[in-house]
Amino acid sequence: MRLLVLGGTVFLGRAVAAHAVSAGHEVTCAARGESGEPPPGVRFVRVDRDQPGGLEPLADERFDAAVDVSRRPSHARRALDELAGRVGHWCYVSSASVYADTSTPGQRAATAPLLPAAPEGVDDADGQYGPCKVACEQAFGPSAFLCRAGLIVGPEDRSGRFTYWVRRLARGGEVLAPGRPEDLVQWVDVRDLAGWLVHAAEVGLSGGYDGIGAPVGRGELLAGVARGLGVEPRLTWVDQEFLSAHEVNPWAGERSLPMWLPLPEYAGFMSRDVTDSLAAGLVTRDVAATAADTETWLRVARPCTDGWPGLDADAEADLLARLSGQPA
Repeated sequence: MRLLVLGGTVFLGRAVAAHAVSAGHEVTCAARGESGEPPPGVRFVRVDRDQPGGLEPLADERFDAAVDVSRRPSHARRALDELAGRVGHWCYVSSASVYADTSTPGQRAATAPLLPAAPEGVDDADGQYGPCKVACEQAFGPSAFLCRAGLIVGPEDRSGRFTYWVRRLARGGEVLAPGRPEDLVQWVDVRDLAGWLVHAAEVGLSGGYDGIGAPVGRGELLAGVARGLGVEPRLTWVDQEFLSAHEVNPWAGERSLPMWLPLPEYAGFMSRDVTDSLAAGLVTRDVAATAADTETWLRVARPCTDGWPGLDADAEADLLARLSGQPA
């Protein structure tokens, strides 16, 4: 298969290209080349999707399939226009942020309501991320594979969300765990999602699917991370009312706890029914393996962690002391 990856130099796009090469496919990565390096074994073509005609370096080439991760509707429409008739099957990486209802657990991709698409002229995904992704989906249409990715984790993840828990449990000591052990969470290893995207390209899978693993309790998640690191953490579960009262932010940002969202407002965000995705070929690995590989990447690559979400050691210790009624 001749596969075009629009991107292919960072995280998911790079993982898709690497997986496709390892599966024996002929892979072309097309990007500006400013964010990273494509994996070994691919052909790199420099393009600029901000410019009309920016895909001209791919002129007259044909591909059996293409994978696009764009967040700007103009990029999606331009790719479809400039590569019209020259791509056998499109795989578009959308997002769970397209969904309008974040509070109802157990929703499925085939029936869950979507946000309104960003109107013509709105192309800046900042603050309009979900609507812009909906607009991109509409551009590709139902004949494409529309992969609505959830939280993507694993080696090379620089969002810091899952990585926070790997770093925190590796550090040891008493660990502040948000909410309850049974609160549901979901994630997908970047390599598993990449493998599914390549599979979708190979078989011509079409329609909307959730690109995320099955939901499990947060306690099971942290136990799996600990198992992968070979540690036995001391978890102290702290309810969301205490966290909110002490200005701990959910999900991301400064003074936050990743993979925690307020309930019931976000009870549906990390509890999606992915039966259809698993039946369509998505295979997910044990989180212990993801944690071990992520820890290795952190230790070897030593990425800059400035601005990553989480609580620093002093803030966490202060909160635990307040919880127990002891002086900080």
